Amino acid sequence: MKRYRTVVSVFVAVGVVLSPGVAYADVITPELEVPCSADLAGTMTLLPDGQTYVVCQEEFGSGFAWQAAPVPFEPNTRWLSYGPGINLHGQAMRNPNLSSGQWTATPQDPQTICRAQQQTVVAAGVLAPPQVFQGEPGQPLSVEMLPKLFYVELSGDCLWTED
Repeated sequence: MKRYRTVVSVFVAVGVVLSPGVAYADVITPELEVPCSADLAGTMTLLPDGQTYVVCQEEFGSGFAWQAAPVPFEPNTRWLSYGPGINLHGQAMRNPNLSSGQWTATPQDPQTICRAQQQTVVAAGVLAPPQVFQGEPGQPLSVEMLPKLFYVELSGDCLWTED
């Protein structure tokens, strides 16, 4: 029995080493003062620390860069998600990051899948179960940001624009 387990373990290990991995494009994580594309002008995102909001703004004569956003700010109409997910607050909270309504997520890479997971307020202190909206690789995703939106997690290398 021990010999059988050893042989199986070797085959499993070899299978893991030889199996093709899932290919992901290298996503550039926004950082303060790092250049951003001019087509992202006015777009906001949340840095990996989960606390710092940045906006792609033109610097005086030297192109565009991610700059710290003044907090609080008005709900923004363009957001960039760049990987695992950014958590934003909706209109059911004070100082919302985005407004309810129709939004379109545009993948920034042909293999990207745009995804939104939303939770709404049902009653004081009570949240509805999460609702998940997910697109196909490389395809735009149309999502209604629900009324009474408490939070939404946007993920994928996607540009989210309010319609």
